[in-house]
Amino acid sequence: MNYDFTAIEKKWQKYWEEHNTFQVKEDPSVPPEKRRYVLDMFPYPSGAGLHVGHPEGYTATDIYCRYLRMNGYNVLHPMGFDSFGLPAENYAIKTGTHPRVTTEANINRFRQQIKSLGFCYDWSREVATHQPEYYRWTQWLFLQMYRKGLAYEAETPINWCPSCMTGLANEEVKEGHCERCGSHVVRRNMRQWVLKITEYAERLLQDVDKLDWPEAIKAMQRNWIGKSVGAEVTFRIDGSDKTLTVYTTRPDTLFGATYMVLAPEHPLVKELTTDECRKQVEEYIARAALKSDLERTELNKEKTGVFTGAWAINPVTGKKIPLWIADYVMVSYGTGAIMAVPAHDRRDWEFAKVYGLPIVQVLSGGDAQKEPLEEDGELINSEFLNGLRKAEAIERMIDWLEEKHIGRRAVNYKLRDWIFSRQRYWGEPIPLVHCPKCGIVPVPEDQLPLRLPEVEKYVPTGTGESPLAAVSSWVNTTCPCCGGPAKRETNTMPQWAGSCWYYLRYLDPRNEKEFASKEAIDYWMPVDLYVGGAEHAVLHLLYARFWHKVFFDLGLVNTDEPFSRLVNQGMITSYAYQRPNKTLVPTDEVEETAPDRFVERATGEPLERVIAKMSKSLKNVINPDDVIRDHGADTLRLYEMFMGPLQMSKPWSTQGVAGVQRFLEKVCRYASKPLTDRPLDAETAKLLHKTIQKVSDDTESLNFNTAIAQMMTLINEVSRADDCPRQVLEPFTLLLAPYAPHLAEELWSTVLGNEPSVADQPWPKHDQSLTAETTNPIAVQINGKKRELLELPAGLSKEDLLSAVLASPEVQKRLEGVSIVKSIVVPGKLVNLVVR
Repeated sequence: MNYDFTAIEKKWQKYWEEHNTFQVKEDPSVPPEKRRYVLDMFPYPSGAGLHVGHPEGYTATDIYCRYLRMNGYNVLHPMGFDSFGLPAENYAIKTGTHPRVTTEANINRFRQQIKSLGFCYDWSREVATHQPEYYRWTQWLFLQMYRKGLAYEAETPINWCPSCMTGLANEEVKEGHCERCGSHVVRRNMRQWVLKITEYAERLLQDVDKLDWPEAIKAMQRNWIGKSVGAEVTFRIDGSDKTLTVYTTRPDTLFGATYMVLAPEHPLVKELTTDECRKQVEEYIARAALKSDLERTELNKEKTGVFTGAWAINPVTGKKIPLWIADYVMVSYGTGAIMAVPAHDRRDWEFAKVYGLPIVQVLSGGDAQKEPLEEDGELINSEFLNGLRKAEAIERMIDWLEEKHIGRRAVNYKLRDWIFSRQRYWGEPIPLVHCPKCGIVPVPEDQLPLRLPEVEKYVPTGTGESPLAAVSSWVNTTCPCCGGPAKRETNTMPQWAGSCWYYLRYLDPRNEKEFASKEAIDYWMPVDLYVGGAEHAVLHLLYARFWHKVFFDLGLVNTDEPFSRLVNQGMITSYAYQRPNKTLVPTDEVEETAPDRFVERATGEPLERVIAKMSKSLKNVINPDDVIRDHGADTLRLYEMFMGPLQMSKPWSTQGVAGVQRFLEKVCRYASKPLTDRPLDAETAKLLHKTIQKVSDDTESLNFNTAIAQMMTLINEVSRADDCPRQVLEPFTLLLAPYAPHLAEELWSTVLGNEPSVADQPWPKHDQSLTAETTNPIAVQINGKKRELLELPAGLSKEDLLSAVLASPEVQKRLEGVSIVKSIVVPGKLVNLVVR
C-alpha cells in the first residue's frame, strides 16, 4: 500500500462531507450519561491564518470526540469564529476594505485550513459572531441584563489609545502601550456602558471550588476576583461637613495612619482641593492621566504626589493628617482613598520618605524609621490595642469603630464592574435609544437585530465617540415609547460579548425564535470538556461564567456553571536566534556556518539558538499548510500529540515530524503484506491486548503521547512477521482511527474490505485475561537499601511473598552470617528485611 497521503486525505474528507458523517442530532433515546459536549475555544479569524499552535487543541478534542463516538456516545463537537473586533476595523481604516469583507475572507481561509486537518466538527452548527442572525441574540441577551438592572451608564476612566481612538480593556494594554498599534495609552474619562459583574463576585468566587479545572487557572480566577475582609473607616475633613471613607484590611494599624491619599480620579478631589493648591493638583492629574494602570501600580517606581491643602481627622487619635493625591492609589480599588500607615506599608513608607511625612510605628519589631515593618507583631502606641496581635486587634478595632458609628466590618473585591462599550464600528450595536423625554429606552425585541449601518469610512470621530456617531441617518431615530425624535447609542459592545455565550448558540444555531431551545439546552449542557489556550485563563472564562449565572437566574439555562472541565493545551514554540545582548534576530537574517553554529548574516556576529514563542516578526512561525503539503494531515495531527503531554509547552522539530511520517509509512508497509486469518501466537496476542488497554486508558485521560508510543511499539513488533494477520490489523486500525483518521479509513475500507466509515465502528475491547500481569517485580531491601529485584508470581499474600523472597538463592547469599529481626512486606512491591 503506497502512502499517498494527499490523495487519501482528500478522498476521505470529501466522503465525510458528502455523508454528513459527523452531524449530530439530539437523540432522546441516548441516556444523559452517554452524551458529551466537547468544545474548543473558537478562533479569531486573523489574516495570517492558522499556525501550528491552533491545531494542537483542536486535534486533542478531535481524538477524544472520535474515541467517544466509537464508544457509543452522542457527541456535540462544533466550531465557529469570534469575528468582531478591532483588528478588522484597523485593517479597514488602513486599506479601505470593509471589515465584513476582510473578516469573511479570513473565515473562509480558516475553515478551509481546519477542514484540511480532518476534524470531526459538525459544520452544520457553525456560527460567527459578526453575523446579524447571531448578534441579534447577543443584543437580546444584553437587554435581559439591562432589564435586570445589571447594565448602567457611567462616566469612567478608561484606557484610551490616541491612535486607534478607542477605549481599551486592561488586557488590551501591554506595558502601557496599545496591544494593536503600540501607541502609548492614556487614561481618559468617558461615558461608558458598564455591567455589574461585582454583584456576582461572591458566587463567581465560591463556585470556582466545584470546577474540574487546573488549580493554577482556579487560583487566577480567585486572585482576579480578589476577595478581602476588613473594615470601612470614616474620616472627617477638617473645617468641613464632608467625610471620606477608606477600606482597609488592617484597621488594627489605624493609630499609625499619618496621612491620607486620594486617587487622582476620586470624585471629591476637585471639591476638597484648596485654591492655593489647585494649579499643582490639576497639573498632577493631567500627568497621571498619561500613565497606564501598570505604570501607576509598579512597586519599584518613584512615588509622586501632590498636597490638596486639605486635612482630615484621624478618628482614633483626633489628630489632623494631610490629604494628598498620588497615582499609586487607584479609584477602581476599595473606595479610591486610603489611610496611609507608612511604618507598616512599603509604598506608604516610600511616599512618606519622599515628602517628609510622619512615620508612627504601631507594631513591635525593628525600627520603622529605617525600614517598614510589614511582618506582624504586637500592637504598640495604640492605646486599647496595646499588647494584642493582629487577629484579636482587628476584631477589637472593628467593634470600637461600630460602637462609635465611624466604621463597619466590610468585604471588598478587587473585581470591578465590567466596562462594556467600545468606541468603534466593528462590534455589536448596543440596542438602546436615548430619548430627551423618556430617557434610555431598549430597542423592541421584535426589531432585533439592530444592524450596523453600511458605511464607507471607519475612522473614529476624534471626539471619543465611535464612528457610528458620524452616521446621522443611523443615529437619528424615533423613540420606541413616545415616537419623538431620539438618538441611538453609538458605542458598540466589546469583542468579549459574542464569546460570552457562543457555546449556547451551537446547541440550536438556526433557531429564529430563541437563542437556543430549552430542549437543546437540557440535552447538552453543561459543556463536559472545554479546551483552549491559557491566555484566556481569566477574563473570557470569568465573563462567560458571569453571563451564564445571570442566564441561570433568569431561568434561561439549566446549570449555574457553563464549563464542567477545562484543559489548557501548552504552547508550541519554535527556534529563534538571539544576540549576546538577548535581542532576537529574524530567522531569515541568520546563517548556519557549521552544525549548530549560527551567525547574523549582515554582521557575522555569533548567535545562540533558543526556544521562543512563534512570531511573525521573528519569521519562525510554522504554517500548517506547509506541513500538510509535505507530510500530510495525519502526520501533523499525530506529531502534535506525540510531542509531549497536552498541557506542556513543546518546541517544534522538523525531524520529529519526519519521524512520525516514517511511522505511518511503516504502518502502510505492514498493511501491504499478505492479509491472513491465522491465529495469533500468545506473545502477539498479549501485546495486542495490552496495546488496546493502554490506548483506551490514555485516550480517555488525554495522555495522547503515550498512547501513540504504545501503537508504535505494537507496529515495531508485529511488522517483523512476513504476513499481516487480520486479527492485528483490524483492531489496530480502530485504535489508529481517532489519531490518523484518513489513513485509518483507507486501511478499513481498501485493505480490510470493510464498509466505511471507520468512525462509526465500535471501539475494540481488550481481553482482561491477556493483560493481567502474571508476575510482579519485587524490590528486596536489606536495612532499607535495595539489594535485589525479583520477578515473582503476582497476587501473593504477605506470608507467601516473604517465603518466596527468603527462598531466593540471591537473597540467601546476602543473609549469610546475619539474623533477621524484622520484616516489612508490601504486597506486589517490596520486602524490607531488617537484620543485625
